Amino acid sequence: QVQLVESGGGLVQAGGSLRLSCACSVSFSRINGMGWYRQAPGKQRELVATVTSDGSTVYADSVKGRFTISRDNVKNTLYLQMNSLKPEDTAVYSCNAKLKYLTKIYWGQGTQVTVSS
Repeated sequence: QVQLVESGGGLVQAGGSLRLSCACSVSFSRINGMGWYRQAPGKQRELVATVTSDGSTVYADSVKGRFTISRDNVKNTLYLQMNSLKPEDTAVYSCNAKLKYLTKIYWGQGTQVTVSS
């Protein structure tokens, strides 16, 4: 099983920055890929950014140039650096992961990001 714990959310003014962390309970060597998703009230959950085991990244158009996904393979922690935050970035941000050779996707509990205008 995989346990994911997000942290780093909070309240920030528009134009500010936050860095989210997702601590993974298993080695990244056992993980195929990881990603960050977000869900705002009344909206569908949407992809923010993903990174594969090969290091390939995908970003939502809405965050390109502002957000950066990265990973620490020693600490088994996924990060999302968020710059130039906008009120529309307000959402619960969750990370996910998939073990190699298995189909199940694991989700963390989420961390709230609120951007004030």
